[in-house]
Amino acid sequence: MIEIEVEDDAWIAALPDAAAVVERAAIAALGSVEGDVVVLLTHDAAVQALNGRFREKDRPTNVLSFPAPESAAPHLGDIVLAYGVCAGEAAEQNKSLADHLSHLTVHGVLHLLGFDHEVEAEAEEMEAEERSILASLGVADPYTAHDDHHGDA
Repeated sequence: MIEIEVEDDAWIAALPDAAAVVERAAIAALGSVEGDVVVLLTHDAAVQALNGRFREKDRPTNVLSFPAPESAAPHLGDIVLAYGVCAGEAAEQNKSLADHLSHLTVHGVLHLLGFDHEVEAEAEEMEAEERSILASLGVADPYTAHDDHHGDA
């Protein structure tokens, strides 16, 4: 089950089908994995507070992932996305907000599934998985022109 909560109305104002975009991308990223994911579409200040509290980085970021402990199964974890950062990145990278949201949702879900990008080999594996999933959704390769744009998840 994918549960989507919209805390910042700017998401819906800019992308009325934001919840459907997230659900489609999350389902594609999960593939055959069974489990529940909660996605919060919020504002930069909320993400900045979470980033400061859990990662000791006092700034907003595009996406944060919070994997659930194995004892919480079937809950896989939570993903939080900041509207201002995401919308700004989409505009800067000449991407639609829907495509960027799809990418960051896939990125966040892959973190919940154990993928990471701390070292180059892991980053390459994660990016390859993202490219494959996004291609299945009809979303262009997000790394073509922006090889260093990993989410902060």
